[in-house]
Order: sequence, then structure tokens, then C-alpha cells
Amino acid sequence: MSEREVVTLTRDVNVITIPDGNHGTLSKGHEVTIHQSLGSSYTVITEHGHMVRIAGSDADALGKEPHELHTLVEDTSPEAVEKNCWEVMKTVYDPEIPVNIVDLGLVYDCKVTPAENGEGNDVHVTMTLTAPGCGMGPVIQGDVEKAIRALPGVNSVNVEVVLDPPWSREMMSEVAQVQLGLF
Repeated sequence: MSEREVVTLTRDVNVITIPDGNHGTLSKGHEVTIHQSLGSSYTVITEHGHMVRIAGSDADALGKEPHELHTLVEDTSPEAVEKNCWEVMKTVYDPEIPVNIVDLGLVYDCKVTPAENGEGNDVHVTMTLTAPGCGMGPVIQGDVEKAIRALPGVNSVNVEVVLDPPWSREMMSEVAQVQLGLF
């Protein structure tokens, strides 16, 4: 979203402050400016200049419709589940950077294996953060886990955050570098 939009909250809404990752609430009637509307969350600036994240499931508080993904495969084979995992991870954004975490180079690996109990698949994602002390790290990790857990054919999800190798700009896709004006 390139144009900023000022909206008035239609109900109380839970928020996460950026960059520290603390939880809070904004009250109905509070005016916010939508800074970033990508993937399944919104980054907004409050009347007092604080940057906060609002979950996509609370889009209605902003007068918006929740984001829906229409590119998922309806198969539950490990291959199809892995494809779907990558698709939903592309809907997760760092709230300060307008690039999804896959193109940003934060996701190192996604392994899908049939569950031992024979029902569904187990998913293991290995990812990193742009900075080791990132306060939003647990939030991004939780977004990935929640998105994958909601997929058909998923039995369990483990999202492991590693700091080695450390993230660097060279890990970004060409698309991300162009989006950020680095290419």
C-alpha cells in the first residue's frame, strides 16, 4: 500500500507495538493511519505516533475485509502441503518492511513429512530474523505457525528460529531487492 489512509477504529482492537512486540489495546474511536496493508496484518500509526500491528483477523475494526488466499492446492499429500506452506508464508510480513518473509530470505527451510500416526503431515520450518534481538521475532514466528496450522493436511507445526547463519541483505530475492530499491 503506497497511499496512507486514515481510519477510525470501529471497535476495541488488540495490537502489538513495533518494534518491541508488546501487546496492548486501542479503543473504539481511536484514529489510526494505515502504514502497511500487506499479507494478513496491518501496520498502523496511532494518533500519538506509535507504530503498531493489527492482525488480519481484526480487519473489520479498520473497516477492511480479511485477506483470503486463493492459490492453495486442495491436496493433502506432503508435496502439496509443502507448496501450500510456502504460499502462506508469503503472506507473512515483517511489519516494518514491505516484503514478505520468504522474499526477504528469512525462511531457510520447510520440511513436510507424513505424521507417524498416519493422519496428516508434520511441518518443520527453519527461519531467522533480520536482527537477533528483534522484538517482533516471536510475533512473526507465531504468524508462520498459525498460517501453516490452518492448512488442510497439517498435523503439527514446529517453527524453529535460528540465528546461524545470520541474515544478510544478500539472502533477499531479486524481487525483494527491487521492491526495496536495492537492485
